Amino acid sequence: MLHTPPWLHSLIEKEALPNGFESLAMDYCLPLADAIQSWAQSSHTPLVIGINGAQGTGKSTMSKVLAFALKHKHSLKTAIISIDDIYLTRAERTQLATEIHPLFQTRGVPGTHDTELGIQLIQQLKDGKTPPIPVFNKATDDRAEKDQWITLDQPVDIILFEGWCVGAIAQSDDLLETPCNQLEADEDSGATWRTFANQQLQGSYTELFQLIDKLVMLKAPDFECVYQWRKTQEEKLRNNTQGDAIMNEQQIARFIMHYERLTRWMFEEMPQRANCTITLSPDHSIAQVDYQNN
Repeated sequence: MLHTPPWLHSLIEKEALPNGFESLAMDYCLPLADAIQSWAQSSHTPLVIGINGAQGTGKSTMSKVLAFALKHKHSLKTAIISIDDIYLTRAERTQLATEIHPLFQTRGVPGTHDTELGIQLIQQLKDGKTPPIPVFNKATDDRAEKDQWITLDQPVDIILFEGWCVGAIAQSDDLLETPCNQLEADEDSGATWRTFANQQLQGSYTELFQLIDKLVMLKAPDFECVYQWRKTQEEKLRNNTQGDAIMNEQQIARFIMHYERLTRWMFEEMPQRANCTITLSPDHSIAQVDYQNN
């Protein structure tokens, strides 16, 4: 029987992770760290691991555990980048909402990220540089000042790039015609918003996601779970922070609809091309893990 390493005990305590997380980490996270270490051996530059997953799937926690495991078990230095931290500023999204469609005021869908910043950041890390990593303050719905960005003290071996739409690809135009929920039916009846977002996936997001060497997907069981998990996230944010952008239940329901189309599309197509798909159960336990060499 494998013994839990002290660093994992320390991380679980620091992050206040739930009962049962220890066995989950030992059974699934540490083997994934071993796989990443193996993938990295054949790379001459820092390896970029994309970690995809809908809201509440545990991408941030998974990234932290992987970073600790890669450090303590494999002596590999890791940087974690969240696609959330390269959102356009609130002012930039206001401009986008004015020029293209009002729904772009809400952060999340392709078109609301600073892809140029993301490409520059990851490329610099791959070149062995140590650029500061941006931070986005969700409680204030705006990018933090640069003096609050994360600094690195040395070049890294692994880049964990996590986010809800990391690695996504565009839908075909015919799939955009029919609204997928009430938000699209009521506020995007002409399909301007969803068409523009889809076009972004065919443009600068493709260049950003091409920097990913290996893709890991945390797959929720269905979209209803995504809503419930996002609701739990917001309750935690409300209890721990202050700000004018923390949402109530009705706002959460509307907010989640912004993500529904692309989330359902990724459920359908991404498992066929991800290097590792971790399928979750409604209680957040892991139902299945599939690796493929592609």
